[in-house]
Amino acid sequence: MNRERLTITLRDDLLARVDQLVDGIRVRNRSHAIEVLLAKALSTGKIKKAFILAGGEGTRMRPFTYEMPKPLIPVHGKPLVQHLIELLRKYEIRDITFSIGYLGDKIKEYFGNGSRFGVNIHYVEEKRPLGTAGPLRLVRDRFTENFFVLNGDVLANIDLVDMLQVHEESKACATIALTPVSDASRYGVARLRGQRILEFVEKPSSNQPRSQLINAGIYVFSPKIFDYLPQKSKAMLETDVFPKLATDGKLYGYPFEGQWFDTSTYEAYEQAIKHWKPII
Repeated sequence: MNRERLTITLRDDLLARVDQLVDGIRVRNRSHAIEVLLAKALSTGKIKKAFILAGGEGTRMRPFTYEMPKPLIPVHGKPLVQHLIELLRKYEIRDITFSIGYLGDKIKEYFGNGSRFGVNIHYVEEKRPLGTAGPLRLVRDRFTENFFVLNGDVLANIDLVDMLQVHEESKACATIALTPVSDASRYGVARLRGQRILEFVEKPSSNQPRSQLINAGIYVFSPKIFDYLPQKSKAMLETDVFPKLATDGKLYGYPFEGQWFDTSTYEAYEQAIKHWKPII
C-alpha cells in the first residue's frame, strides 16, 4: 500500500499518549501509531451488520436448555446473547441477524425487532440443524460487504474496530479472533505465521502440534466466504471452511487478550458468572 509523507504538529500530552501505543510488535513506531489511530477512527461504524449464530441445542448445558435456548441463559441478570448485542452496539453495529433453530421462538419473543435494545434484529430459521457454516447460506443476499459473525454462546470484550483493521490490511477472506488458553484440546487451534493462519485444527489430538491460541467464536468475513461454503446442508466453519481457507492463504488471526468466556459447560459458565465484567 502506497504511503505519503505528512508533517503534523501535536501537543506534548497527546504525543505522549501516542508513544504509549508503540510496542514494537503491533505498533512499530510513532508514525505507525498515528496511522493506526487514524485508521481506527475512520473505521468506526464502517461495518454495519453482524450475524449471530444462535440455533444450537446446547446439549452440554442440559437440563437448563430443555426449557430455554442457550443464548437466553442468564449472566449477571441478562441473557447471554444480550451481552454480545451490547458489544456490537458499542461499535455502532446495529443491524443484526439471528440464525435461530432450537426453541428459537423464545429468542424472537424476548428480543423482538431489537428496538428495545437499540438495534434492528432480523431472523432466519434453521428448519433442521445446519451447523456453524450452513446458516450462512440463508443470508447470502443480506451480506454484500464485510460483516461480523459471532457464536451466540460466548462472552467477549474485544476491540472490533481494531479487528476489522487487521482484516482489511491483510485482505483476508476470513479473520478469526484468537484468545490464549491453558488447555486448547477442546477448541479449534490456529497455528500462525505473523497474522496469517497456516493451519486450523478443530480439537487437536494429543499427538498433534498445538498452539495455545484458540478460536474465540468471533469472525470478520468478506462476502467471498460464501464461495467456500460446501453444498451439503449441515456444514461446520471449523472443519469444512477454515482448513480450506488456510490452505489458500486467505485465513488470518486476530490474537487478543481481553475478556473471553466460553459457556459451553457448567464449569465454564460458572467462571463467566464469577468473572465477567459488563461491556462499557
